[in-house]
Amino acid sequence: MINYTNLQSTSAEPEASSMIETFRAIGYSIETAIADIIDNSITAGAKNIWVDYDWKGAKTTLSILDDGIGMNNEQLIQAMRPGSKNPLDTRSEDDLGRFGLGLKTASFSQSRKFTVLSKAASYSHIYWSWDLDYVNQQKSWKLIRYVPNESKWIQKIETLKTGTCVIWWELDRLTKDTREESQEAKSKFLAVMDSVKKHLSMVFHRFMDAGLKIYFRDRLIESWDPFMIGTEGIQTKPETRLEGGKIRIKGFVLPHRSKLSPEQYQYGKGPKDSWTAHQGFYVYRNKRLLVAGDWLDLFKREVHYDLCRVQIDLPNNFDDDWQIDIKKSIARPPSMFRKQILAIAKEVRNQAVEVYRHKGKVLKRKLVTDEYFPFWEERARHGKRFYKINRSHPLLNELFSKSGDMKKEIEKVIQFIEETIPVPLITLQESENEKPHGQPFEGIDHNAIKNTMQKLFSSYLLTGSSVEKAKARLLNMEPFNFYPEYIEFLKHD
Repeated sequence: MINYTNLQSTSAEPEASSMIETFRAIGYSIETAIADIIDNSITAGAKNIWVDYDWKGAKTTLSILDDGIGMNNEQLIQAMRPGSKNPLDTRSEDDLGRFGLGLKTASFSQSRKFTVLSKAASYSHIYWSWDLDYVNQQKSWKLIRYVPNESKWIQKIETLKTGTCVIWWELDRLTKDTREESQEAKSKFLAVMDSVKKHLSMVFHRFMDAGLKIYFRDRLIESWDPFMIGTEGIQTKPETRLEGGKIRIKGFVLPHRSKLSPEQYQYGKGPKDSWTAHQGFYVYRNKRLLVAGDWLDLFKREVHYDLCRVQIDLPNNFDDDWQIDIKKSIARPPSMFRKQILAIAKEVRNQAVEVYRHKGKVLKRKLVTDEYFPFWEERARHGKRFYKINRSHPLLNELFSKSGDMKKEIEKVIQFIEETIPVPLITLQESENEKPHGQPFEGIDHNAIKNTMQKLFSSYLLTGSSVEKAKARLLNMEPFNFYPEYIEFLKHD
């Protein structure tokens, strides 16, 4: 061990404004930032949390108020101090924090100035503010006691016996240079607020289901359960426990869309408005959702696994092993568990893909007898591979039959499309697995698919095909073969 007694030393205290600017660049979204503030409210024992804003263009304020235990002056100053906790310290099982940075980094990520106003039992209210302009001016880590509309915020906290209110009052990342009367700016802001509300409904759904109330503009947020517990037709896998039962993993296979009502199907799309975006692992720490709908680099995201969702529960002393980041939005399974997690997920995925394809398999067994019509065909030319659009595809046939004098021009455009397919780039992306390859029409409105299917179906019926024969032809045609579930909803007289 080094003997430090006689060694020369010097101070290397970080420069305040530079360090805070570094905090601002950690990479929070406003959704993750607000969720981080709410973590503190839950740790403080809050039963009710109110998220609110006052649209004023560049002077817009946003606040998170809770009825937790609150803080006195000394406790508040400590909470405002960056790095107020050692991440290596032992924490209570219910503590949702780790680094002692969440309040500061989350707030700095969205605002240049923020205030924390608090009131503990047997103490008067107290508040302190971080103001980056003041820090830059003083070149020092100093709080100030100033907040715009002081009486308004004090009145808010005084309605509670105890509690804390975090106020962001220079939201430069969201409202800089906007005008209050600008409808476009306001619409963009409201869209972001809607995204915040959806995010909170997902991240804290287990707390909400246990009684926590989170209000957004005084309206209670309803929880969003990714596993749709209680919905008829859900298949659950037995829970697997790792590390002496501390880590719990449970797989869920959601019902096929044909078994869901329109309302249930829409609910299953979740905050991201997409079944595909919500497939994958859901990693929780102390019931708080960290990662939502992600395969953790173990699999690619493919539409056939839309019904597969896997819950992983961790205690808060596994943060290092799972590489939980400051924003609480990233988790990576340690190598010692990857093989077991992979095996569990494969089993759930296999079951999910069977459910997803079952409806299509039944229909195909009953209906498919015709020639298959791919949209693209591989051809060889001068010893090299090329890809061409299938001119025999019914959609092309219909287009050419209606094009008249434009047929030659359409043919030229198709040829240019064929000759400029970025095959090398596609091959590179696939090999590096940078981004999963999307399925046809994945993540966009399916009305084009449905309307085209209906149009072709009706056309086949008019030319003498039976209902069964017309359905069979569609099931044997790209890209309709990816969506066999829509076949049963085709209308006919």
